[in-house]
Amino acid sequence: MGPRVTIIGASLAGLRSAEAVLAALPQARITLIGAEPHLPYNRPPLSKDGLSALVAAGGDPTDMKAVFCGLTLRHRLPEGAVDWRLGLRATAVDAARQHVLLSDGTTLGHDWLIAATGLRPRRLPFEGADDRRHVLRSFDDATRLAAALRPGVKLAIIGAGLIGCEMAGTTAALGCKVTLIEPQCQPMLAVLGPRVAAAMAQLHRARGVDLRCGLSVAGLLPDGLRLSDDSRVEADVILESAGSLPNVDWLSGTGIDLSDGILCDNTLSAIGNDRILAVGDVARFPNPLFGGSPRRVEHWGMAGLTARRAAETIAAREAGRAPGTTFAPLPGFWSDQHGLRLQGFGIPTIADETRLIEGDLAMPGTTPCIVEYRRDGRAVAVLGIAAPPAAMAAHRARLERALSETVPA
Repeated sequence: MGPRVTIIGASLAGLRSAEAVLAALPQARITLIGAEPHLPYNRPPLSKDGLSALVAAGGDPTDMKAVFCGLTLRHRLPEGAVDWRLGLRATAVDAARQHVLLSDGTTLGHDWLIAATGLRPRRLPFEGADDRRHVLRSFDDATRLAAALRPGVKLAIIGAGLIGCEMAGTTAALGCKVTLIEPQCQPMLAVLGPRVAAAMAQLHRARGVDLRCGLSVAGLLPDGLRLSDDSRVEADVILESAGSLPNVDWLSGTGIDLSDGILCDNTLSAIGNDRILAVGDVARFPNPLFGGSPRRVEHWGMAGLTARRAAETIAAREAGRAPGTTFAPLPGFWSDQHGLRLQGFGIPTIADETRLIEGDLAMPGTTPCIVEYRRDGRAVAVLGIAAPPAAMAAHRARLERALSETVPA
């Protein structure tokens, strides 16, 4: 009999983990636990064309089902190879006995436990207005939000990160009157840096978004919000997009560092318990491409990369050997806003210098732009705005070569 591998989280990272483990260990006995009742689906479209499709469906059950089917992730799992347990959550772990307690009161034993529980939205610290307040993380969240959107609706979006800005673009195109509120001095400042963020702020305002930076929400009003400068924003609908938190509470008491996701070594094994591994958004691990400091990377592509690494680690240890080569993945991300594609590679957030190497940032979208992010004189990321795929492929390859030169052999 193969090892018992329990995967907590049945979204992209959990699904890819199941595939990778079976590819490496065909006899593995896999149980996949998912908090949602749905089969795994693709989340990024929920802030873009997926939401637009749900609004167009108008609540029609057949059309809503078609939208979900279009989001469902394809997989390579043989029939019957995985024990699916959907609609259940992990609530606690007995690390010594290698048991997981589930929300229905049952327990599961395991030889290996993979945490793929992802993120949950951070909520505003206020009570009330539940009928107007929304978050966007799941298909059900998107369905509820879509029912509240129509042309002329006054929508306040709290938080101008990537998701908040994508939502501003999507809902403005749907005819909503959008106010986008951001505590920082520019939208997406942490991700893009001040120069690019300022250019994107100009784009949002040009497309009709009322962008208010340097302000936070001070309270809820019967017809909207009160901001930190005591100004008021009318809002029929409020979308809270003020960041996210890793879903790791169920691992409390295991002795693992959960201060920011799950602290892992380069094999993705939790430090303090090498029978527990983390993948996707909850994994905080050292990447030698970027100096080796443990970081979480909340990018779609990281789910598959970490899933394969976790499977390699389990397979190697089952065979009695150490995992192989150093894990040094290059993160990649993209965002669609107002019909404009932003695509990046690397980690711009650690840069101390930004260089425009192609194009003009006077108004994003009028000409393709390539921006390079550097730290201590070394490239750590590259971003394309409306850049052709071939150009981005070339810049990605250049960045990979530069970064790989710093990784010990």
